[in-house]
Amino acid sequence: MEAIAVLMTCPMSPYLEQELDKRFDLFRFWKFPRKKEFLKQQSQSIRAVVGNATIGANSNLIESLPKLEIVSSYSVGLDKIDLFKCKERGIRVTNTPDLITDDAADLGIALILTTLRKICRCDRYVRSGLWKKNGGFELTSKFSGKSVGIIGLGRIGSAIAKRAEAFGCPISYYSRSQKPNSKYKYYPSVIELASNCHILVVACALNKETRHIINRGVINALGPRGVLINIGRGPHVDEPELVSALVEGRLGGAGLDVFEHEPEVPEELFGLDNVVFTPHIGSGTMETRKAMADLVIANLEAHFLSKPLLTPVV
Repeated sequence: MEAIAVLMTCPMSPYLEQELDKRFDLFRFWKFPRKKEFLKQQSQSIRAVVGNATIGANSNLIESLPKLEIVSSYSVGLDKIDLFKCKERGIRVTNTPDLITDDAADLGIALILTTLRKICRCDRYVRSGLWKKNGGFELTSKFSGKSVGIIGLGRIGSAIAKRAEAFGCPISYYSRSQKPNSKYKYYPSVIELASNCHILVVACALNKETRHIINRGVINALGPRGVLINIGRGPHVDEPELVSALVEGRLGGAGLDVFEHEPEVPEELFGLDNVVFTPHIGSGTMETRKAMADLVIANLEAHFLSKPLLTPVV
């Protein structure tokens, strides 16, 4: 398969690059400063694109590659891929579902615990010598038994619910439609969900309907004792509204793995002790990233061998 040209949009995984190099003629897009000229030169050769949640395959890239047959995404989210254009052109699209479910759900629970129990502040308290100097730390808030609301009861949302149940938490959810087989309480609007939970977890896909699904009304419904956890996508949250709510004390706290303009993070939040950050590490374990890379490659190989795709989206 060495003759098949594959375009990788940005750095993702040294292992993935290494394995692609073994099998294909790999072009690393970020190494070509004159991208338009490069695409014009390679327009007749590139047959596959490997993207991720940062840089996928937008309309311009797809239109620049008339021989493109498949986009294999090193991610679950597809918001960086122009799916309409791919369908229009008959370009296949794959992603890496299921593999990140456990990692993302684990991180969601970790962010809840870290925010409520103020783990980051406790760590700094010990490291700085304040425990010895000032004595015991202030009281924090328990997780066990608190009501958890989940936006999006898909794979990841369901995995978070299962973990939160182990802490004795009542679970409720919002999604586009009620899940007929779910035992959890369903609310037909996000505001109703936020009004009836202590902890609100965003775990849905990003699309036009869910962009800024967390707005001023939802934040106010969650209230000054509520905590927002976002392990979905940054644009799920109206970030200026979140910042003002946290600064003004209208929201109790937040655990954030994703941000609206990554890697930019609102500096107004840095001084707040009730906010915990992680740098978009939802699937960031060695085991999962290797499995994701293997699935990207397996989908490409299946396509070019005219076999069924393992995880087709389009």
